[in-house]
Amino acid sequence: MELLHYTFFQHALIGSLLASVVCGMIGTYIVTRRLVFISGGLTHASFGGIGLGLYTGISPILSAAIFAILSAFGVEWLGKRKDMREDSAIAVFWALGMALGIIFTYLSPGYTPDLSAYLFGNILTINTSDIMLLAVLAAVLGIFFFLFLRTIVSIAFDSEFARSQGLPVTALEYVLMMFIALTIVSCLRMVGIVLVISLLTIPQMTANLFTYRFGHIIGLSIGIGYLSCLAGLLVSFYTNVPSGASIIFFSILIYVVCKGWKSLQTFRMRKEEVKQ
Repeated sequence: MELLHYTFFQHALIGSLLASVVCGMIGTYIVTRRLVFISGGLTHASFGGIGLGLYTGISPILSAAIFAILSAFGVEWLGKRKDMREDSAIAVFWALGMALGIIFTYLSPGYTPDLSAYLFGNILTINTSDIMLLAVLAAVLGIFFFLFLRTIVSIAFDSEFARSQGLPVTALEYVLMMFIALTIVSCLRMVGIVLVISLLTIPQMTANLFTYRFGHIIGLSIGIGYLSCLAGLLVSFYTNVPSGASIIFFSILIYVVCKGWKSLQTFRMRKEEVKQ
């Protein structure tokens, strides 16, 4: 309980909750729509924005957000063209972002900045600005999903059918890609570029073991994500290991335990059916 008196730990708890809400909503869309590879590409493409921010002296998070959004729009646009496959477009922005990030970082004046905070994250270092970014994004995402939940579900499961029903599929796809990019950037300080994609997929995979309803997956994944953050945060504080890695480790551990329990339940049910 003494930890709750520290400001940095209070920030970490609030940031974990907000990040779990944001990732729970947009991550469910990512997993359902099977956009995990696209999200991985955007995650690494944002590194170009970080390098550009360090080189020009502006906020690396702001430049990463702009770079990630432009990359998301580029992937979405190129993926719909006849002359380029979607995975090829993702590879282009993935490689471009990483290359520009490395180049601009080493061209930055003064000492070479420490990139470990952006690559692996450290939830114990997030500040009020990071929390405000997550809070605003969580509020906007919550309103957006509340207003367009049925349309989002239709697009996630069958975009062609949704388009045939006259729904604004293209516009919403671009908006959702923008939200994916912003979610990735808002979580960089917590788990880093290398691991942020796991926070967007593993809790949703775990929730999907117990339910197939889109709204229920969002709720469960938020709870699982926050539980992973709390466990990883405590282990990180007491063992002095990177918080991002600890959070992802516990999210995977929760998935393995739930998967094993679910498999055991299925085995017992089949065994009972054979006996009958």
